[in-house]
Amino acid sequence: MRKYFAEFIGTFVLVLFACGAAAVLGCSTVDANAAYALTALAFGLVIVGMAYSIGNISGCHINPAVSLAMLISGKMNVKDFVGYVVAQVAGAFAGSAVMLGITGGEFGYGANGLYKDDIVVSLIVEVILTCVFVLVILGVTSKAEYSNVAGLVIGFTLTLVHIFGIHFTGTSVNPARSLAPAVFTGGAALSNVWVFIVGPLVGGAIAALIWKVLAKETK
Repeated sequence: MRKYFAEFIGTFVLVLFACGAAAVLGCSTVDANAAYALTALAFGLVIVGMAYSIGNISGCHINPAVSLAMLISGKMNVKDFVGYVVAQVAGAFAGSAVMLGITGGEFGYGANGLYKDDIVVSLIVEVILTCVFVLVILGVTSKAEYSNVAGLVIGFTLTLVHIFGIHFTGTSVNPARSLAPAVFTGGAALSNVWVFIVGPLVGGAIAALIWKVLAKETK
């Protein structure tokens, strides 16, 4: 339960602070302005902070796509996978609920959107972004000697994928992060949210399979 609670807290912070930053800063997929850069940085900084606070308790997945990759890689069992995902989704909804309580929904919730209403391109973008992100996580957490820098590496990588991906989809790479804001936003965000659930999960699974091949070759 400590692990699940840690995942709840981590995902709550991610959605409230990072998605909240995107909302209140007015981050746009059209203009690569200061809000765009600050939003990307906010997501990365949340991961760094959470990695060094709850990482030693739960591993700081705070993302169902990461947990799926860990399951496929044999680094967690099915029971923990289910518990992690439930906690992550609950934490995401709590984060959006607090955002609603603070702002009344005035600025939105940082929901994702399709790139030019193109489902296929949006799916491809999310698969690629998540695959890269999760592959880095699997690599940097594979050796104990990397533990001191793992949080920084993962945080900077999430910042990187946001810098590239915000223009296209707002960058999800995390089904829990996308589901809660979409439910609170409603409309097109909710009807298209499946793209930001399926894409990251597929990307995470592909990353796990790639890592299995790379790790085997390394051994």
